[in-house]
Amino acid sequence: MKDIEKKPTFLENVDMMVNDTITKINIDSNIAKILKTCRSVLQVKFPVKIKNQIEIFHGWRAVHSTHRLPVKGGLRFSTNVNQEEVEALASLMTFKCAVVDVPFGGAKGGLLIDPKQYDEESLEKITKKFARELIRKGYLSPARDVPAPDMGTSQREMGWILDAYKSLRPDDINHAACVTGKSTDHGGIKGRLEATGRGVCEALKEFFRHSNELTKHSIDGTLSDQTIIIQGFGNVGINSAKALYDNGARIIGVAEREGGIFSEDGIDIYQLEKYQSEKQTILNFPNTQNVKKSIDLLSYKCDILIPAALEGVITLNNADTIQAKIICEGANGPITYRANKKLLEKKKVIIPDIYANAGGVTVSYFEWIRNTSHIRMGRLNKRYEEDRGEAIIKAIQSISDKNIPKNLIKQLVHGANEEDIIASGLEDTMRTSFQDMLENKEKYDLDSYRMSAYAVALKKIEKSYLELGI
Repeated sequence: MKDIEKKPTFLENVDMMVNDTITKINIDSNIAKILKTCRSVLQVKFPVKIKNQIEIFHGWRAVHSTHRLPVKGGLRFSTNVNQEEVEALASLMTFKCAVVDVPFGGAKGGLLIDPKQYDEESLEKITKKFARELIRKGYLSPARDVPAPDMGTSQREMGWILDAYKSLRPDDINHAACVTGKSTDHGGIKGRLEATGRGVCEALKEFFRHSNELTKHSIDGTLSDQTIIIQGFGNVGINSAKALYDNGARIIGVAEREGGIFSEDGIDIYQLEKYQSEKQTILNFPNTQNVKKSIDLLSYKCDILIPAALEGVITLNNADTIQAKIICEGANGPITYRANKKLLEKKKVIIPDIYANAGGVTVSYFEWIRNTSHIRMGRLNKRYEEDRGEAIIKAIQSISDKNIPKNLIKQLVHGANEEDIIASGLEDTMRTSFQDMLENKEKYDLDSYRMSAYAVALKKIEKSYLELGI
């Protein structure tokens, strides 16, 4: 089959979406030039001795905007990394931070490597060498540039980077804040690992709270009434699925690299996670049918489709086959520019990446605050809240002879711990940001949530440049 779409690059897709919004919301022409420019890109090539052989590794760190510092963005280890991809992702990070009101600029990094080809000892050497290259050139520090996990990286790699930073900057008391997404043993925060996936769920929950929007798009029922297909069962996909499953939604399909599974009756996500951990695949999961090509599952009938894997999976080639009423972007850039236009013509609801998957950077911000303040969240007020709750219980019991239900007593005497505070902060962020998007959608008469999300971001960044100087 001949490809009907001459594919623009990922960076071109992002730029076209930004351009469309700029023409609608009257951004200052000089600021518009800045918004479409990546401030700096560091390219490094460095040697590492692996099993008595010298290998040369190729990496990048792109900084899109420094209107707020530090800049923030993940580090991905992949064989598909290239400079254009890193620049595109850095620009998305700038807009993502602005949409959810996180005071960071945007950045992104990548290392051209297949991490599965190296043992843990070798991967540690490579990661630390890459980190030292970034640190020495001013691209990694708590005050200027703070990476986080991304595709191919995890808490483990963040721990190695932290150790490399400490060895080069032993006098920096904020060293733990040089990366986020660390393990809790090394300054990480509970909930960060699950944050991006939970943010996707919170975005959908907030959309379904707005009855006017549901009516406008002819969507019936609540979130728990919807059928959902998720593409990708990595960190974002698993945690989106678990959060939605916990909220009563029926997940009928899951796609991974090796293929997909489908069941009209719904899939028990916790059992699937356990199965995948044991079998290293989701295929042949009990009571489901296998789907040979995972890309085909995107076209199955469902209410909500969540692409949570790679960019550019929905193109002009398959946009017409999408049956879902709602597409919530768990991944960065899963819908191409032209496919986005086609889907809007078909009256699809698209909840955009720069809002929907911003849970990760939101909780990274909370982790960075924790590391720079040097205090666990909730430490100062947890016991006070518990004592106040007990006082309320005693007051009620002194004026009433009715027994208070045990579950209500438990709620009243519970003092918020760090995990509670993080969950509350994430929910508040996603709710407030969507409301900002709705306001801008109406104010500028915009035709999509994507454009309204970009409008929120671009207007905030424009204001920053105009007030503080260029």
